[in-house]
Amino acid sequence: MYLDLPTKRYYRIGEIAKAFNVNASLIRFWDKEFEALKPKKNAKGNRRFTPEDVQNLKLIYNLVKERGYTLEGAKTYLKEQDRKSLDNFKIISKLEGVKNELMKIKNQL
Repeated sequence: MYLDLPTKRYYRIGEIAKAFNVNASLIRFWDKEFEALKPKKNAKGNRRFTPEDVQNLKLIYNLVKERGYTLEGAKTYLKEQDRKSLDNFKIISKLEGVKNELMKIKNQL
């Protein structure tokens, strides 16, 4: 899944929800359910997601929404996966982003 997010240090939950095309409540729910997500919270309790959190959200989204895993299945998958598999997912995500950019350029020609 390619996300059209600007490069930033922190992202608001609304930005994340819009990029994934889901409700902010789903992102909040996943934050409570998955240990891999560790957004920073300010004094008001607003979540600020780091780029690492966004990568983890991509993986969770892929497992739950695209591959049909249950929440328990996704949690188990994340715990059992070694670093190499997660790195492969990041590489695939970057390649999908490059592909989307190339398709945009092709359509403009």
